[in-house]
Amino acid sequence: MTSRNPRAAELARLAGLVADETRASCLLALLDGRAWTASELARHAGVAASTLSEHLGKLVSGGLLTEERQGRHRYVRLADVRAAQLVEELASHLAPGSAVRPRTLRESSAGSAMARGRTCYDHLAGRLGTAVTDAMTSRELLRQDTGFALTEAGLAWFDGAGVALDRTSRRPLARACLDWTERRPHLAGVAGAALCRHALDSGWCVRIGSERAVKVTAAGERALADLLGIDAHTVR
Repeated sequence: MTSRNPRAAELARLAGLVADETRASCLLALLDGRAWTASELARHAGVAASTLSEHLGKLVSGGLLTEERQGRHRYVRLADVRAAQLVEELASHLAPGSAVRPRTLRESSAGSAMARGRTCYDHLAGRLGTAVTDAMTSRELLRQDTGFALTEAGLAWFDGAGVALDRTSRRPLARACLDWTERRPHLAGVAGAALCRHALDSGWCVRIGSERAVKVTAAGERALADLLGIDAHTVR
């Protein structure tokens, strides 16, 4: 008799958590790295608050989400970086032709904005994310030949740009994350998160709309051109 792999049941349980359109919609929305209220997620998913509450309970008990309560409000966010990585990587494996065609001009505009630039949990993605990654690689600040790794010049670049890196974190300093719109890797890990945070805090990028989309500002275009030689048209 063949013995059962004890991890099989756990894998099946995890797959079951994601295998629901409402729960998948919530997980994708929460890739923006922020905490959402249950009512915000219910509107986003197009379901009643009571229906969503049941789904959120499963995601929290399953370890994919964590919740906080402030007064009468219930906030949820992705549990950790690993949960975000799981969702993003699952999305990246969708077939290129499987995307639903936008039904309205608004949906088309939102999709274009997401492809141009967005946050992937806590780092930059879309054309913006891959443009930054490509520029860092061509300038030998980042190596991709044996996995993602910052070079000594790369570490010095972060210091010179005023982007603080947490060298004590247990997360990888640099990690490749497959971009689901560009089909190429962008920079994640401690370095990717620090760069994204700096870009938002310094006004290089601003969030737009209710999704994860970000737009590079005029100041951001100048900074990216000065620091990485990125042409403004690449990120517009």
